[in-house]
Amino acid sequence: MQRETKQRDAIRLVFDENESPLLPNEVLKLAQKTVPTLSLATVYRTLNAFVQEGMLRLVSLPAEAPRFERAGKHHHHHFVCRNCKKVFEVHACAGSMQKMVPAGFEMDDHEITLYGLCADCSKQSKN
Repeated sequence: MQRETKQRDAIRLVFDENESPLLPNEVLKLAQKTVPTLSLATVYRTLNAFVQEGMLRLVSLPAEAPRFERAGKHHHHHFVCRNCKKVFEVHACAGSMQKMVPAGFEMDDHEITLYGLCADCSKQSKN
């Protein structure tokens, strides 16, 4: 277990206050509000430590840099805004995907990524 530091506390606070999966640069920007001298290298080290400790999980989206979110959440999917690039959680699921799996295969998980415009970007595009 890592020792508690103001940097780790600031990064943990970012995930306490944000539901969406975050890029390391987003974590840095938000955590620097608490610890202005925080570096990107420290953010990466801390994110990786939090993944190993089971506090965070890696979110891999197609053609996107890896993001991080709190571990232990209920099954969910993600929506990526094509305009602002923000990622939002989608708390709905189409249900069992087993019928799509080839005969003889065993599925143990799935991820669906939706793309479009978020509410803010959609509103701006109509103005």
